[in-house]
Amino acid sequence: MQPAASARDKPTASERKPLLRARGLVKAFGGLLAVNDMSISLGQGEMLGLIGPNGAGKTTLFNLLAGSLKPTAGSIDMAGRDLTRAGPERRIASGIGRTFQIPRPFAEMTVLENVLTGAQNQAGERIWMNLLRPGRVAAEERASVEKARSLLDFVTLSRLEGEPARILSGGQRKLLELSRILMADPQVILLDEPAAGVNPTLLELIIDRVLDLNRQGKSILLIEHNMEMVSRLCSRVVVMAGGRHLTEGKPSDVARDKAVIDAYLGGVA
Repeated sequence: MQPAASARDKPTASERKPLLRARGLVKAFGGLLAVNDMSISLGQGEMLGLIGPNGAGKTTLFNLLAGSLKPTAGSIDMAGRDLTRAGPERRIASGIGRTFQIPRPFAEMTVLENVLTGAQNQAGERIWMNLLRPGRVAAEERASVEKARSLLDFVTLSRLEGEPARILSGGQRKLLELSRILMADPQVILLDEPAAGVNPTLLELIIDRVLDLNRQGKSILLIEHNMEMVSRLCSRVVVMAGGRHLTEGKPSDVARDKAVIDAYLGGVA
């Protein structure tokens, strides 16, 4: 298909300058090593797939990259800036946004209000600015609403902007979460199983929007069990098993790799 072909025409991983890089990551929970000496790099403008059997450590790795977990050992940097001990707030400020496999929007807030929660560094967050610079606060709020509406249009949820988020389907909630993340203008987007629980029509929309974001220059790291989706989106795939880096390469090559097949059938993980 054309999207996959265009992805293969992009510079190879070795030709890209690393944007997000993790080296030697370890995460121990008691005696369990959920991530064990894992290294991974995401190039500028790259769309990278992260796959592996259940329990391979993919979500734990995502949580380490996003800052919701601190590594037991290893390092994480973004554009050469050390973020190893930084929390989620500093990660998003540094340009790393992430979605979750199961989105949890603020159910009683409107769709538009949910997107607005993703805005960063608003003057109105500081009480004294509301007293001394109300004009600036109001101008920023108007700009944020305009941007949020533009993002809702991008994910085709504009008609629902005034509805409570609780009415959205699972696929629509994933689109809502994506638009909320985009309010922060991340350079890197960590997508956690965007296809899970999504009907085929909405899945095609999600794929289209992810491709569009990549064309805009966003670097994307994708956890996904849907290998057809991974093959369409990603020119390179990293495979985890048992908390470790198992192999990596083109989706078609990885799918035929005996070690990968064994891992999914229970021979490794």
